[in-house]
Amino acid sequence: MFAAHILVIETEPAIQELIALNLGMAGHTVSRAGDAESALLMLEDGLPDMILLDWTLPGQSGLSLIRRLRAQHSTRDLPIIMVTARCGEPDKIMALESGADDYMTKPFSPREMAARVAAVLRRQPRAAHAGADAPVQLAGLRLDPGTQRVTADARELALGRVEFKLLNFLMSHPERVHTRAQLLDQVWGRAVYLDERTVDTHVGRLRSALQPSGYQQRIETVRGSGYRFTGAPG
Repeated sequence: MFAAHILVIETEPAIQELIALNLGMAGHTVSRAGDAESALLMLEDGLPDMILLDWTLPGQSGLSLIRRLRAQHSTRDLPIIMVTARCGEPDKIMALESGADDYMTKPFSPREMAARVAAVLRRQPRAAHAGADAPVQLAGLRLDPGTQRVTADARELALGRVEFKLLNFLMSHPERVHTRAQLLDQVWGRAVYLDERTVDTHVGRLRSALQPSGYQQRIETVRGSGYRFTGAPG
């Protein structure tokens, strides 16, 4: 099983902390949100590999959020496990029919949670994750998805999460020109929600992060087209 990025949407801080702790111990990366609106804002920066979702949220319920996500092309296949104290059969059926991939009743053990997460992840297409943890090295830059580190001539650089994903994609497809729309689809996965200027903003942040190493010039702007990473392997 690969190390997944999991978004935990849970209103109770203590339960949110417990879930995040146990997912982290299983090797996963965890983001957190306490309500549906906060989660939707986080999803605009990029899609996780899975969502663990509480039914009872302030404002929009977890069930409503599932329906909203399933209605959108970019999130309709996103794995979702409903985590709730509702244990009745009608509730389970309603959640599954609304689009949840699994249903976990509180209280639950860390082993049960780990097993359910692993089972749902196994059912997802593996092609998107094949080689996802393999380091990429070009023009003196080395990016390691497994450790989430970027080094330039052995010097570690500090990148934000979105900038890391953007650099990973560009370095994995060197010398190819990618339009802003393509980058939105490949890096954010939510082109329908974001303006293409979002790409320009994050490319600027990426260049700023690379500037101390001098490698910002490797991110080239191709007028009228988009962006590319230029550089030879090694």
